Amino acid sequence: MKLIVKGLVVLVFFGFLGLVGFAYLGDLSPSQNTITKPVVLDGQ
Repeated sequence: MKLIVKGLVVLVFFGFLGLVGFAYLGDLSPSQNTITKPVVLDGQ
């Protein structure tokens, strides 16, 4: 029983470590560009 608990604690520790590492190193934000496009309006 102790072995199962110890293994679970190790898995939780490494999971938390992986989550923290991904939060600091994993950049999933999209690249942003400014796009200008002329628009023709049928006003007058």
